[in-house]
Amino acid sequence: MVLNPALWALLLLVLAVILVWPRWGLLAWWRGQRERRERELREDALKHLLKCEAEGTTASLLSLAGALRVGDGAAAALIAELERGGLAVVAGSRLQLQPAGREIALHVVRSHRLWESYLAERTGEPEARWHRLAERAEHRLTPAETAALAAKLGHPLYDPHGDRIPASGDGLAAETGASLEEFSAEQPFQIHHIEDEPETVYAHLLRLGLRPGMRAYIVSRKDAQIQLWADGAEYSLGPGMARQLSVRPLLGVTTAALRGECFLHELPAGGRARLLGLTGACRGAERRRLLDLGFVPGSLVESALTGPGGDPTAYQVRGSLVALRREQARYVRVTPLPGGAP
Repeated sequence: MVLNPALWALLLLVLAVILVWPRWGLLAWWRGQRERRERELREDALKHLLKCEAEGTTASLLSLAGALRVGDGAAAALIAELERGGLAVVAGSRLQLQPAGREIALHVVRSHRLWESYLAERTGEPEARWHRLAERAEHRLTPAETAALAAKLGHPLYDPHGDRIPASGDGLAAETGASLEEFSAEQPFQIHHIEDEPETVYAHLLRLGLRPGMRAYIVSRKDAQIQLWADGAEYSLGPGMARQLSVRPLLGVTTAALRGECFLHELPAGGRARLLGLTGACRGAERRRLLDLGFVPGSLVESALTGPGGDPTAYQVRGSLVALRREQARYVRVTPLPGGAP
C-alpha cells in the first residue's frame, strides 16, 4: 500500500508536533527533565556546603564530589556554576556560601525534614522509606508550600530522626549529640539521632528496633562489638552501626534505675500495672493511636489474653480490650501492681 503525499505530510506534521511542541512535546519534556536534574544537583551542592558550615568543617571540591558522588570534573563545573549565580564563592581551597545560596539550602533542608515529619505523622509509609521520599519532595516544595506544611503539622521543632527543623530565615543548627563510641560502659544516655545514610545500615537499625528517644547504656564492648541495652532489650552493634547513633548523656540517672524500668510487653499474663507514659521512641501516628486507645499516664492496664506464640497480647485498658504487638507494647512504660492491687 502506497501512502499519498497528503497523508505523508499529515504523519510528518503529527510527528513534528509530538517532538517539538513548545510545552508538551518530547523535546520540551527532555529539556525540562534535564533542567530539573541540574537544579537538584545545585541544591544538593548548596545543602552540602550548608551542613559543612553548620558543623564547622571545610567544604572543598573533594568533599563536594564525594557527597554528590560525581567526578572531580563535574564537581568543578558545578562550583563554577554556583559562583556565576552568586550562590557560593571559592576562597583558596574552601567553598563558602553566599546569602542567596544559604537561603536556598535552608529551604531544601527545612522542606526535607518537614516532609519526613509529615510521612511519620500522617501516612503509613514504612520508616525506611521516609528519607528517600523526602529527598524527592525537598526539591519540589515551594517556600509557600513548605510554610503551609509546617502549619499543618503544628510547627514541629524536630524531625523523626531527631534533627532540628530550621525555621524560615533561621540558620542550620549543628548536631549536639555525641558519638556512641565516645561513651563508656554503664554510662546512661538517650539516643538523640540515627543517621539515615547509608540507607542499608539505617534500615538494619530500624529492623532491630532502635529509635531516637530510647534510653540506653552500653553493657559491654568486645572485639569492636557493642552490646547495648535500650528500653528493656539488648542489641549487638558492630562499629559501622554504632557510628550511626548520636546520643546525649542522661544526667542523674543510673543504670540500675534504667534496668528497674518495666515495659508493658514484660507484664505477665493476668498482671496489672499503672501506666507511666510512652517512651520517647514512640512518635507520630503510633503515638497518637496509643493515646487515643487510652494508654495515658495514670491509667490501669491488665494483660488479659495472649495470642499463639505470645504475640499479640490483648490488654484491658479504660474499659476496652486492645491487642498490641510486642514491639508496640515496648513503647509503654508501666509500674507493675503487686498482687493485682488497684
